[in-house]
Amino acid sequence: MFHTLAYCQAVQEGATRGRRLVTREDWADAALAAVGERGLAGVAVEPLARALGVTKGSFYWHFKDRRELVAAALARWEELAVDAPIAALAGIADPAERLRRLVAIAWERPEHLRAEQALAAASEPDVARAVARVTARRLEFLVQAYRELGEPPARARQWAATAMATYLGTGLLLRAAPEVAPTDAAFRALVRHFAATLLPGPR
Repeated sequence: MFHTLAYCQAVQEGATRGRRLVTREDWADAALAAVGERGLAGVAVEPLARALGVTKGSFYWHFKDRRELVAAALARWEELAVDAPIAALAGIADPAERLRRLVAIAWERPEHLRAEQALAAASEPDVARAVARVTARRLEFLVQAYRELGEPPARARQWAATAMATYLGTGLLLRAAPEVAPTDAAFRALVRHFAATLLPGPR
């Protein structure tokens, strides 16, 4: 999972004491954290360097330019948003249980939802292509699970689209109206509600 900027600062504090150096992945994680907090415009070298506690030289050691950093952040996001969840769920044979577990994973970290909303709203072509690719992969995974539950293709696509819309809509709420964002307890209750009613579909 990507980390908050405060975490990134703690990483560098450890590095100055000889524990570890700031890596390319740390930069990508910091960029994703900045997206969640300030949108894509927050991916700027100098503020990220300050958050990580390093000089701009560290950035140029790992990246040629900002576009390369954004590409690394997008690859990291796809790894966290699609690759890791699919790998974690691959061993679950029961499609209903697979979907219930997916709901828990998807809503595990509200800050991830904020970052996804910012990426979806971005106009940069590379970002738009990554968002489209991630969305297509997620829908494919969902449709397959609903098909395994016995749903015909058209209805499986409807359920998959409804699940995706619910997920993305929660992210929109958290980003656009943070003052009404659910508390931790309420958020867990919301996840349980989704798992029980929205997924895995008609029983």
